[in-house]
Amino acid sequence: MNKYLCSTDEVHKDRVRLVTENFQDNQTINDMSTLFSALSDPTRLKILLALEKAELCGCDLCAITGITKSAVSHQMRILKLTKLVKCRRQGKQIFFSLSDQHVVELLKAALEHVKEEQR
Repeated sequence: MNKYLCSTDEVHKDRVRLVTENFQDNQTINDMSTLFSALSDPTRLKILLALEKAELCGCDLCAITGITKSAVSHQMRILKLTKLVKCRRQGKQIFFSLSDQHVVELLKAALEHVKEEQR
């Protein structure tokens, strides 16, 4: 017997109906999956946590993460595609920051959850 599965085949139709009536569409679920995938990489997570503290340029991110400019560029492309970061150009430099307060809240919630499990 699997401890994570029911030992019967009883479906609670009222609960299933309640969930499925207002369930997210497949595109939204796929977009969320892509977002969480972007958050699952330790280097990208380190970048996001750094950007929570300050707006930083690519060179700053190289110094913080210990990776090359090329690697930072690759990570920033993914973070930008998932709308987790935004950028602005100032002369020859590109500065990055978190896209909005939702990203800050995601990071805070994840950190709080991890710290809670460590207690």
